[in-house]
Amino acid sequence: MTNSIIGGIVATFDRDNIDTDQIIPTEYLKSIKKFGFGDFLFDGWRYLDEGRLNLKSEDRSKNYDFILNKEPFVNAQILLTRDNFGCGSSREHAVWALRDFGFKAVIASSFGDIFYNNCFKNSVLPIKLTKEEISHLFKIADSSPVRFKIDLVKKVINYDHNSSFSFDVKESLLDRIIHNLDDVDITLKNKHQIEAYELSRRRQRPWLFDYSN
Repeated sequence: MTNSIIGGIVATFDRDNIDTDQIIPTEYLKSIKKFGFGDFLFDGWRYLDEGRLNLKSEDRSKNYDFILNKEPFVNAQILLTRDNFGCGSSREHAVWALRDFGFKAVIASSFGDIFYNNCFKNSVLPIKLTKEEISHLFKIADSSPVRFKIDLVKKVINYDHNSSFSFDVKESLLDRIIHNLDDVDITLKNKHQIEAYELSRRRQRPWLFDYSN
């Protein structure tokens, strides 16, 4: 399945240096599952009570002043923020929480390096724009709820009718988002070469594969 267009409601976080502990606190890292973290996204800002791993969002006391608890942002798919988003620890859970909430893209002026690469492994597109471009988008998105359309093939963000900003992403990374590929999928693209190599090794060094002793 391919996905060359990302479109949706934009939620704005007008602050720098949002780290991975703010995206998802450490108490939720105990789960060995890769999915189900959406309820814990921005936990310290989104709720008024203390959460637990098995406690669902609907059973908690929400902070209704927080943007993701307001309509229509409860269904936001694009996050617009500032500088150094995803800094801090290397926890992949931060991206899982964004993805499970429903975010398809994060637009910022810069990202934590590890967070940035983790995004591409989990179908979340991180887009870097200049600080001036980010400020311009904030002026548009803060006035009233807006929708952006991101064209992954043309590498443009369409906003405000016919206006757009272009962005740059390596083709190999963008391919992961368009075709929804993780590390295993990338490896399986070379399945036939891997099998041929293993067969060659067995022929050249059969004693390595003799398990009779």
